[in-house]
Amino acid sequence: MSTPAHPGRMLFVNMPVADVERSKAFFAKLGFSFNPMFTDESAACMLVGEHAFVMLLSRERFAEFSKHPIADPTTHALALYSFSASSRDEVDTVGAAALAAGGTEADDAEDHGFMYSRSFFDLDGHGWQVMWMDPAAAEQGPEEFAADAAA
Repeated sequence: MSTPAHPGRMLFVNMPVADVERSKAFFAKLGFSFNPMFTDESAACMLVGEHAFVMLLSRERFAEFSKHPIADPTTHALALYSFSASSRDEVDTVGAAALAAGGTEADDAEDHGFMYSRSFFDLDGHGWQVMWMDPAAAEQGPEEFAADAAA
């Protein structure tokens, strides 16, 4: 049974960063843009998809929204932020851009045939993954895609 879609729903991921301008420059080098209407010295609204955004918030601004202490992402893995690319080559391009912009490689590239990804840590130590999935595998699901490919 599938869950009904919510076409009007938008996703906002709020993330603390040490320096908003430095983080904006890093993610701009990876090809991301920012909505100036929701960007100031303490916050930057990074466009990830049509209805998906990452709010890069100064640690002070983030603390206004959270009742919990801010964890150090270099020592506590709270989440892995993953976004898609349109091809395997784009995965490599974005991964290389992240390293060139000062990020650090998290793991070796993962190649599952139908899915390919690279992982890196941003300037604040948050874990990111850029991935590509064969469109047929995304539509059919990996097991059915593998069965069709084997046949």
